[in-house]
Amino acid sequence: MPHVLVLNASYEPLGVVPLRRALVLVLENKAICLEESGAFMHSATRAVPAPSVVRLKRFVRVPYRGPVPLTRRALFARDGGRCMYCGAAATSVDHVIPRSRGGQHAWENVVAACRRCNHVKADRHLPELGWRLRHQPAPPSGLAWRIIGTGHRDPRWLPYLQPFGAEDVMARIDGVSA
Repeated sequence: MPHVLVLNASYEPLGVVPLRRALVLVLENKAICLEESGAFMHSATRAVPAPSVVRLKRFVRVPYRGPVPLTRRALFARDGGRCMYCGAAATSVDHVIPRSRGGQHAWENVVAACRRCNHVKADRHLPELGWRLRHQPAPPSGLAWRIIGTGHRDPRWLPYLQPFGAEDVMARIDGVSA
């Protein structure tokens, strides 16, 4: 089932919901459809255009959001789908300081790696191999990461996510999938 981007009344991205939930928000007059997907939802008496982006009519106060959750999908998006050691296409996750040697499972210690580099590195430290990271790993920031990290994305969402740092993230992901 397709998913829809939900924006606050201030155009701040709130999240991604299933199409059915977004349609209910629009039909109950709680949200306005900003972008249509081109498809139609049919009932017994009418056809309604399926939304792709909706904006809530009333402002919703969002409580403090903690850091972006560390997921495989978000990690590959942060690293552009490339191995942080050699630059090849990444297929696995590697801990810079191995967990067997006290490394944590945190954004600052986890990178995307190709199978070969992950196998050669095993549970050793980088200085032991004479390797260097292409970029220092850091946690991603911005509201766009929460949306993109869901794995659901639509090109029609980009204009609404650009002010929140989505352009470079989407470009990295598109470069990976191309």
